[in-house]
Amino acid sequence: MHAEHLPHATNDRKIIGLLALTQVISWGTLYYAFSVLAPDMQRELGWRAEPLFGAFSWSLLIAGLIATPAGILLDRHGGRPVMGLGSLIAGLGLFLLSQVQSMGSYFVAWGVIGIAMAMVLYEAAFATINREFDTGARKGISTLTLFGGLASTVFWPVTLHLNGEVGWRDTYLFYAALHMVLCMPAHLLLSNRGKRLPKAVAAAGKRSHTLSEAVRHPMFWKLALAFATNAFIFSALSVHLIPLVQRLGHAAGTAVFFATLIGPMQVVGRIGEMVFAGRTQPQSVGKITFALLPTALGTLVLLGQHEWVVALFCMLYGLSNGILTIVKGTVPQELFGRENYGAISGALAGPALVAKAAGPLAMAAMLEGVETVHHALLILLAAAIASFLFYLAAVRRPARQNSTEAILEEQA
Repeated sequence: MHAEHLPHATNDRKIIGLLALTQVISWGTLYYAFSVLAPDMQRELGWRAEPLFGAFSWSLLIAGLIATPAGILLDRHGGRPVMGLGSLIAGLGLFLLSQVQSMGSYFVAWGVIGIAMAMVLYEAAFATINREFDTGARKGISTLTLFGGLASTVFWPVTLHLNGEVGWRDTYLFYAALHMVLCMPAHLLLSNRGKRLPKAVAAAGKRSHTLSEAVRHPMFWKLALAFATNAFIFSALSVHLIPLVQRLGHAAGTAVFFATLIGPMQVVGRIGEMVFAGRTQPQSVGKITFALLPTALGTLVLLGQHEWVVALFCMLYGLSNGILTIVKGTVPQELFGRENYGAISGALAGPALVAKAAGPLAMAAMLEGVETVHHALLILLAAAIASFLFYLAAVRRPARQNSTEAILEEQA
């Protein structure tokens, strides 16, 4: 038995290793680098902040629209051709971004990058793992997120250094080359065994949802609303957290220091999920994850004037965000099956990416329109509670009814 499973284990490790490399580079160059380069881009181009950052939101919107067709392609053809093509498109988009002179070309470049995001970031990687792993897909997803969590740690300082040495245009040009010479070949080295169910799933006799069956079920839309509302809150806070903490009466240095706790706590959360939640249903892990955010926001609303509360909030916020990445990859698989996972997870990701694009802009408008920062926090708290309730409604069925067979029986 050991000899039989050894080739599969070796192949699984190869897939994780290749995807770990490409996820760090892809997140670092397509997503995180912009926050470092944006000030110099604005100074050179002479544009207002709204269109400069609005184009980045536009890329997330495009990624949301492309997520479902990208998932369908991943189910049919696997990660090797789809993610390989995605790296080529990513390189093209970053090259175009390095050459922009007009507002139109700037939005076109970010639109191309948005297409690439849907084909190379977590959703695509998770679909590849789900398709290629016979067993252990959940563990593979958890492991990959640990590596992906290093993207900002690596690429924020690297981007800062490159920008200081060669400027933002050549930095993006270098990142375009990374996708061409590292990510695309790495994706083309992924295995591709043809469209078939993993042996463990086939042996269990489970039949998965098709995309059309999934979207007709209320569970899908409750889960989509839970993910989308949560994504809205996280994206809003990712941009506005430090100003929010300052408006609660804390110094800028204090706000920045506590914000640095978020990244390490994301990693702690993911390690904890791997170590302690291996025998727990993904749905149960999700309940804890979704509950952490309203708990954190409620504490901040009530006692946000205390520094230790801000620190606690950042820690809970980081834990929730870290584990949620895994929940997004594992719960759809558990509820809807593995055969059409890419298409279904892509459809679930679409509304979340749109909400993620809207979050920072909506939060900016909210802060302008409310009398005090507590009103804005109360709005976020209400959204976090709604997200938690949507999730509970999606997974509250008895265990038997949570199986794909029972849901299909309801639709028959």
